Amino acid sequence: MEILLNKEAKKIIKDTLGLNKKKMLSEALVAQEKTFDIKTDFLSETSVKNHIELYQDYIKKFNEISAKLDTVDISNVNSSHSDYRSIKNDETFNMNASYLHELYFSNIGDNASSITMDSLSYMRLNRDFGTFDDWQKDFMASANSSRCGWAVTYLNIYTQAYANCFIDLHSLNVPVGMYPVIVIDMWQHAYYKDYLKNASTYLTAMMKQLRWSVIEKRFEKADKLLEIVRGV
Repeated sequence: MEILLNKEAKKIIKDTLGLNKKKMLSEALVAQEKTFDIKTDFLSETSVKNHIELYQDYIKKFNEISAKLDTVDISNVNSSHSDYRSIKNDETFNMNASYLHELYFSNIGDNASSITMDSLSYMRLNRDFGTFDDWQKDFMASANSSRCGWAVTYLNIYTQAYANCFIDLHSLNVPVGMYPVIVIDMWQHAYYKDYLKNASTYLTAMMKQLRWSVIEKRFEKADKLLEIVRGV
């Protein structure tokens, strides 16, 4: 999800949401959806199509919410209820949904999936989890613990090590300081049509087709991020 800022963003918001007569703030954001061509033996074309349409709707909702934030009254807010609080909650929910779907779509669907022991991905997971197999077991435990959400392997910029977590929905239990490198969707809509209630079989299938070429680039970026954190 690419974010456009300021003049370009405001113009798109005005044109698409009919807000030409409203005052627009310079903080306006517009998300641009990405395109995905997912070819996998483990998900039906119908499931993939429906899933991408759901992602597109999250992008649309995020843009609508961004427009509302530019006009909402911020002088009358409180922790019990206010329009601003409600919209900010929806902003995080739809923004996270957009990014998580993009990460997921990008790192699945490799019918020739393979990882080598000399890859950065393998070495970092082997280092921080004891063995690569231990990472797999822990990742699957996180995935199967989620309540309509996501399984994520991420770099913790504070511990400077990789860990697994589950995110419930799109915005609950998100660790502070996380940089995601591997993401699997564990919402029921991701697997129910093809696997019914068998989430574990779906999970195993997705892990068999992880796109390690994409994941490797994420690990490379994570290493560079650590250099910044360490001040190297």
